[in-house]
Amino acid sequence: MRDILALLQPIQNSVSKTSMGQMSRIIVAMIAMTGRVTMLGISRWTEKGGSYRSIQWFYYTVIPWAQVFWVFFRAHLFNEQDTYLLAGDESVVSKAGKHTHGLDYFFSNLQQRAIPGLSFFTLSLVSIQHRCSYPIFMEQQIRTEAE
Repeated sequence: MRDILALLQPIQNSVSKTSMGQMSRIIVAMIAMTGRVTMLGISRWTEKGGSYRSIQWFYYTVIPWAQVFWVFFRAHLFNEQDTYLLAGDESVVSKAGKHTHGLDYFFSNLQQRAIPGLSFFTLSLVSIQHRCSYPIFMEQQIRTEAE
């Protein structure tokens, strides 16, 4: 687990010290836990300092994710000899329920119809040499009343 937490060192300047501590506890818990990943489940798998309330505070914290992803990519994944392409894609995740933020009907290519779910747009750097995609920016797509 120490090796995983060492990977977070480059992003310390992008995230507050409190958020870094909470993030490190959450990451360790999410790797260790089985079954559904919920805030209650994460709080049960964390050690000291990982109460349910702390997990809630972390998820309500505004984090500059694009900056965090970029710094992490530059520190651990970037290879000067490789060629990268910038690619964007929208993905739809099916979701049941009525109270999820952004829940609407979106077209799913896999099912060839509009399904109830959530839509996410992602920008990634794609490595030509390694044929891997590294997400740099992700945003939930929320339709307006007019759409």
